[in-house]
Amino acid sequence: MNMQAVQNFYQNIIDKEKKKLHPLKKKIFIVAILRLLVVLFSIILCYLNWNNRILVGAIILISLLAFILLLKFHNKLFYKKKYSLTLIKIANDEYKALHYDFTPFDGAPEYIQTEHSFSYDLDLFGDRSLFQSINRSITSFGKEYLAHLFLSPYLDKSTILENQESVRELAAKQEWINHFRVLGSLNRNTEEGRFNVNTMFNDKYLLYKQRFWEIMIYLIPAFYIGLSILCAFQLASTLYFIPLWVLTFSINAFSQKHVMQIVDTVSKKSDKLSTYSSLFKAIEKQNFESNLLKNYQEALKKSTAASAAIDKLNRYCSQLNMGMAYPMVLLFNPVLCWGVRYAIKIERWTETYRTHLPYWFDTLAHFDAWNSLSTFAYTHPDYCYPKINTKHFIFEGKELGHPLLDRSLCVTNDVTIAREKYFLVITGANMAGKSTFLRTIGVNHVLACIGAPVYAHSLEVFPGNLVTNLRTTDSLADHESYFFSELKRLKMIIDRLHSGEHLFIILDEILKGTNSEDKQKGSLALMKQLISLNGNGIIATHDLVLGTLEQNYPKNVKNYSFEAEIINDELSFDYKIKEGMAKNMNATFLMKKMGITGID
Repeated sequence: MNMQAVQNFYQNIIDKEKKKLHPLKKKIFIVAILRLLVVLFSIILCYLNWNNRILVGAIILISLLAFILLLKFHNKLFYKKKYSLTLIKIANDEYKALHYDFTPFDGAPEYIQTEHSFSYDLDLFGDRSLFQSINRSITSFGKEYLAHLFLSPYLDKSTILENQESVRELAAKQEWINHFRVLGSLNRNTEEGRFNVNTMFNDKYLLYKQRFWEIMIYLIPAFYIGLSILCAFQLASTLYFIPLWVLTFSINAFSQKHVMQIVDTVSKKSDKLSTYSSLFKAIEKQNFESNLLKNYQEALKKSTAASAAIDKLNRYCSQLNMGMAYPMVLLFNPVLCWGVRYAIKIERWTETYRTHLPYWFDTLAHFDAWNSLSTFAYTHPDYCYPKINTKHFIFEGKELGHPLLDRSLCVTNDVTIAREKYFLVITGANMAGKSTFLRTIGVNHVLACIGAPVYAHSLEVFPGNLVTNLRTTDSLADHESYFFSELKRLKMIIDRLHSGEHLFIILDEILKGTNSEDKQKGSLALMKQLISLNGNGIIATHDLVLGTLEQNYPKNVKNYSFEAEIINDELSFDYKIKEGMAKNMNATFLMKKMGITGID
């Protein structure tokens, strides 16, 4: 598959759904007219036959039935219309994303953490971020889990490969993924952010497991049945129903406080759960091949399917609410002990399924996140799935590029770190591509370790912990200078290496916050310490003195560079990495071009 095929896929969805909309809108209009005509004809016929009460009653009954059927048909048509419109929006948003417009998607700026090991340096969150380009989650659970993957990529080869397998399979199920996204969009709960699965139901029961009420829900209806039988055989007077009703009404009155408490709390929670029922059902009914997908699917089907269990709770809540409405409350409660009966059913449901809820929503979160990654895989058919190696250390890629750069403009580069205690030192002119190259390495490492495809012709990685220092900031709140913040970052790296962690280290311009002489001495000392502690990584610098490390540590350091050329008094960059140290620098040239005088 190529990019044109991907664009055609989404364009075909737009065209197909737009063709559906015209007849749907026409049907909706016709049904609305028919509903109006039913009401008008009913009024006219009732007026003409007002003296015939039986006929008037029949007309009203038939008209009401016809109106209800037309209303249900109208709601079904309206749902289809909303479904088509939502699918068109999804396809349009993806079409924009194919042209690097990610504004329709949430970049999760709330997850920006300046102290994180690498996410802030790599621009993983926020506007125009990697997360925004990938995130297609339709639940807060899915978004949270996807963000967790970005912040804490997997370090275990088998886990990464399992996720790769899941993403591969789902990438081939785009119609199902789009259906899943539409269902989530149509049923999106505005209160979702405050929805806590673990505290949704408590274990304190108001009526359930109370022996008195468990007897009453059977005993009270039995009294009425018994009295009805006696009356039928003329062994008792029907007047006995009056004191019986007063007695049972009084008994039920004692439960009303607890019943209403259950109505007020559980009914609202049931409504929230019902918004996810269609998503659970979509997962339950789909056929999956990969072990990870099947295992999570089984978590929904264990004992009773999640969607069926939620539907059952909805029925209980509906029946309970119906029994609480007038005038049914005057009949159902005293005769059938209706409120207590369904309150107990609801509390029994919570005991049975309360512990299932975290597993259900964990499954939903995983599928929601995997769907985002699989959509990313589908819309980037030229990307590859990296090979995961347990050899420490290896990061070897061919034609690596940054996924946020337009593929038609992005210059790709190769990189090889094939053993431990090994660093690439990259020198080069301003704007020549050093920082972009470092972020390209870091971003593709993150993608590789979460099971996603990477922007490369090929990539082999060891899934070690990534640590970067590309964008150190000072902190006025903590009274920290820029230099002190950088030292803290470097100390964190040293401490983690001392503890035995396998780190992949990416640094840009070490010790930027101090003078040249201190910077040179400190940078050389730091590099020697990182090598001695089995560190691995890439260092970018303007300081050519670091290039001398290759002479002293030929087995541990390799020099590369990004060059700039001045052609016809204009800077020219090819953004290709080359072996050896940089020969051309451009700071003074740029200052002259900007009109800053006094430079020879």
